[in-house]
Amino acid sequence: MAIRAGVRLSARILIVDDHLAVRTTIRSLLDGHPFRICGEARDGKEAIEKVIELKPDIILLDINMPVMNGIQTAYEMRRIAPFTKIVFFTVHDSPQLVSAMRVFSNDFVSKSAAGTELIPTLNRLAGITGDKPPDRSTKSPRAAA
Repeated sequence: MAIRAGVRLSARILIVDDHLAVRTTIRSLLDGHPFRICGEARDGKEAIEKVIELKPDIILLDINMPVMNGIQTAYEMRRIAPFTKIVFFTVHDSPQLVSAMRVFSNDFVSKSAAGTELIPTLNRLAGITGDKPPDRSTKSPRAAA
């Protein structure tokens, strides 16, 4: 996320999925949140070109795609844009696959859990926090007096 003249700009997100319906749904989920969709890609090869051109802060990346799958794409993205955050966004959620995906990504969101997990994950990666939690310091009331 960029900071310009002391003002934090919204995180720029690249959506990478071979299904138009998924890309459209993600756009709808992000509407009204402090994120800016900077582009979309249908496959890994196109995604790499978009990363070079658009320099997104966060990439939502499917795994099963034509031309170049998500794992290969993430590997290449780490090489060309090592500080860009990658979130695998896929239907595959076996523990073994999730563990393997962590090597190339910052996080993982199952498509089936997008409604509840996508926004909190993006907020965390973008450094956006909600209301300040209550102070639960370990000081006793006597210590404060």
